[in-house]
Amino acid sequence: MKIKIVTLGCKLNFAESSALMNTLLARGHTRAKQGEEADIVIVNTCTVTDTADHKDRQAIHRVKRENPNAKVIVTGCYAKLKPEEIAAMAEVDHVVAKPDKEFRHAYSKDDRTRCFLKVQDGCNYFCTYCTIPMARGRSRNPAISEVVAEAEKALNEGAKEIVLTGVNTGDFGRSTGEKFIDLLKALDMLRRSDGTEDYRIRISSCEPNLLTDETIDFIAGSRHFAPHFHIPLQSGSDEVLRIMHRHYDTQLFSERIAHIRQVLPEAFIGVDCMVGVRGETEERWEEYVRYVKSLQVSRLHVFTYSERANTKMLEMDLYVVPQKERERRSKVLHRISDEKLAAFYAENKGRKATVLWESKQDKGLMYGFTENYIKTSRPYDRQRVNTFEQTVL
Repeated sequence: MKIKIVTLGCKLNFAESSALMNTLLARGHTRAKQGEEADIVIVNTCTVTDTADHKDRQAIHRVKRENPNAKVIVTGCYAKLKPEEIAAMAEVDHVVAKPDKEFRHAYSKDDRTRCFLKVQDGCNYFCTYCTIPMARGRSRNPAISEVVAEAEKALNEGAKEIVLTGVNTGDFGRSTGEKFIDLLKALDMLRRSDGTEDYRIRISSCEPNLLTDETIDFIAGSRHFAPHFHIPLQSGSDEVLRIMHRHYDTQLFSERIAHIRQVLPEAFIGVDCMVGVRGETEERWEEYVRYVKSLQVSRLHVFTYSERANTKMLEMDLYVVPQKERERRSKVLHRISDEKLAAFYAENKGRKATVLWESKQDKGLMYGFTENYIKTSRPYDRQRVNTFEQTVL
């Protein structure tokens, strides 16, 4: 049969969709070509916010319009949390909602340059606003040796950049008794079957309480790890962090940022920020803004809070931020993010860097990212795709 998979949400979902497609291809099915009607369409969903749920439903409607004769199968986090809601949709033929208890290997390439490698799944933190532990289950991971084998396979298939992904990536080792830093050390020693080792590794989102100074120092001195950090903050108010049941405070977060800047002054630091959660009073919001402005980071990834069923926050007697105010606060942080990103690019102007060129072509240009995640471009040259090149920013 001709198969099409539509993926929404995080890079972990994309890795898992890729693994699923490879399994189906190995069983004799084929991938539907672009514009070709499929026999089966699988929609791999996200449910991190109400907006994500809405996008899931839009995608289901769209794939049925584009593939009117196809069987539509829905899976992923939205399917696990709200299977009855999805099953009631006229376009849906099957819902696959069985929660996983074991780790399932997965990696995907968005093009032939970058590989998203799943190293961890699930979460034990149970933040008061979040449904991910209900959708993904408890934290679990494979052995370091298994991750190394998957990474070597990706390199031998041509990948030049590996991005380590997970629900709570820094929690690696919970189910095997190993340490996250030992995983990083093993991956830093990888080589292709031909003996070459021209590759780099990025770490996706890592909780500040799990991103230790030892890990930061190792990355600073490593051969292959990029000076690129993605660290969830979620709020700049300690009282709101307590309400959220986060595992750190602003002092610890500031210490992590300061240590990165000390040993890797050129590093890109992306920070997750949530606005409008219950309990975020005007006073706490102003505290949040002052704190974020003070941080020497490169970019903010801003999310607007939406109430999620069966979360602890709904049981708390807290101030509820009006929807319009949530939207206004989101715009404030987006403006701060734009200013920080512009400043980061300006600081790097004239610096020597290494770009990994990607295959996408747009109006005669090709694009790539430096080790510290600065996007750059040049006239398209097919011979440069998936190669490293020294440049001056």
